[in-house]
Amino acid sequence: MADSSFDDAIAILGGTGEQGLGLALRFARAGRPVLIGSRNFERANAAAERIRTAVPGAKVSGGENSEVCLRAQVIILSVPFENTASTVKAIREALIEGQIVVSMGVPLASATGGPATQIIGVWQGSCAEMVAALLPEDVHAVSAFQNVAAHRLHDLDQPVECDVLVSGDPQPRKRIMALCELVPGLRGIDGGPIANARIAESITALLIGLNIRYRVSDGTGIRFTGLPDSDS
Repeated sequence: MADSSFDDAIAILGGTGEQGLGLALRFARAGRPVLIGSRNFERANAAAERIRTAVPGAKVSGGENSEVCLRAQVIILSVPFENTASTVKAIREALIEGQIVVSMGVPLASATGGPATQIIGVWQGSCAEMVAALLPEDVHAVSAFQNVAAHRLHDLDQPVECDVLVSGDPQPRKRIMALCELVPGLRGIDGGPIANARIAESITALLIGLNIRYRVSDGTGIRFTGLPDSDS
């Protein structure tokens, strides 16, 4: 755990998808080591190559999900809701005490054939709470990044301009809030306990509806006003 490369690295499972790849691009641009995880080794390597092309000198590599989990303190789950439980179960034995697993998933009704502007019920209350229930007791679950548009993450010439609600236990969520500051335009907001992920996840469905009604192809984001510039 004292290995600085382990502490600095960020593993993104599902980093071959657009939102996960967008986060990977941004963290690589900020100089952090990024590990792209996938069930398919070739797809992970291809995504890593895309990042190296977009961000020359990026410290990025690809690998199978369980393998990259062994090399990073922070693991971000960027997989569709319907694949979240199976992904967590598949990596569970590879997880290490003290790691932080970030849930980005949203239980959109599109997972069961409904509209993406609605969410479906989750027995645990939210996707993030489901992840927490599946993790070993000594691994931390944090909810974050659900409301960040993939298109804006990919446009490296522009700030993202979005607040990120981060929910979970105090110390892990502070660490993920700090990661948000690596991305121009992102601001980590202390969202309190992980039960508040239920609110953050539902906002995603609202934003999708706004994108449709206002024809915002790049995706809308959220901002909270009246907050201090930084934690006291």
